[in-house]
Amino acid sequence: MSENAEDDAVSNPVRGDGERDGGVGSSDPGRTAGRAEDAAPGEVLLKVTGLRKHFPIRKGLLQRRAGAVRAVDGVDFEVRSGETLGVVGESGCGKSTMGRLITRLLEPTAGTIEFEGEDITRLGVRGMRPLRRDVQMIFQDPYSSLNPRHTTGTIIGAPFRLQGVEPEGGIKKEVQRLLSVVGLSPEHYNRYPNEFSGGQRQRIGIARALALRPKLVVADEPVSALDVSIQAQVVNLMDDLQRELGLTYVIIAHDLSVVRHVSDRIAVMYLGRIVELADRELLYRAPMHPYTKALMSAVPIPDPRRRKDRSERVRLEGDVPSPIAPPSGCRFHTRCWKATTVCTTAEPPLEELRPGQQVACHHPENAVDRAPRDSGVAGTAQVVPTRR
Repeated sequence: MSENAEDDAVSNPVRGDGERDGGVGSSDPGRTAGRAEDAAPGEVLLKVTGLRKHFPIRKGLLQRRAGAVRAVDGVDFEVRSGETLGVVGESGCGKSTMGRLITRLLEPTAGTIEFEGEDITRLGVRGMRPLRRDVQMIFQDPYSSLNPRHTTGTIIGAPFRLQGVEPEGGIKKEVQRLLSVVGLSPEHYNRYPNEFSGGQRQRIGIARALALRPKLVVADEPVSALDVSIQAQVVNLMDDLQRELGLTYVIIAHDLSVVRHVSDRIAVMYLGRIVELADRELLYRAPMHPYTKALMSAVPIPDPRRRKDRSERVRLEGDVPSPIAPPSGCRFHTRCWKATTVCTTAEPPLEELRPGQQVACHHPENAVDRAPRDSGVAGTAQVVPTRR
């Protein structure tokens, strides 16, 4: 992206034909007219079914299609109003692409996205206008997502100007209020991004995302580019804002400690698919998918007394297979120590094996096998005892 592309994308997501849409919000007072009433706490706000995004690979003089990168390849989940869904996985698993699909910054290849009961997957410009006000995104890098040529007031006030929305008291007063909400001084209104630290820049990004009072906020690695000392401040700020404003979050991260702190439920992604989806406490207490177990075992435990309770460590060897040609069957079988022949031929569906916990695995942990145990196949993971 160019240096101001993400700044612009917040209020002008890209349509399928590459044209900029009308923005994140609508100046019409009755922007929800003709749509469902606001979802009550606990009701389904966002529903994703069979979501796919394949990026074509073109070669030759005529740029013929020679394949596709399957970044997101059949994802299903729901997000309830007022909750936080955490999405975790290794780099390249499709987390960020999925976030951009939800916010319609990318056009899906297949599948449906329902927001408040309405299918928004193929809506045109006019139909999408109400959604732009209800769904916002916090970008990963606070250094590149803010235009260095714009002042803080211009950046945070952009959604209002682009949509013709005039807050009570004027845009400047509302921007200064938002600065106070995210822990910055209203006097920062005329300052430029280079005058702020990374944590302060991310707070500016959060203020911009909250400008139009959205119902759903998708945060793509909101603290990964920040120092550890600043991460907790930003995470706690987002937590406080959720309680005060009733926000619904989809938080994409690779740090399991951060996700555990902020999430109600957690989805684990691997190679474009969700392999486990569970309530936070269930996932951390008794993960079912071998990949989830491997991720959990890699989380450092600073307390020596608690560290002794860890009985084993799973070491995954080798790289994640290419999303251009993912393995047949279960996509994790090339790195799984429990893989058998059935894992190489049949892809396991994501099913609920216990209340509040879904898993896509033929031989789940902490549960009865869903497929016969035949001869094993060579995986590249090692399960080693933890040294006492």
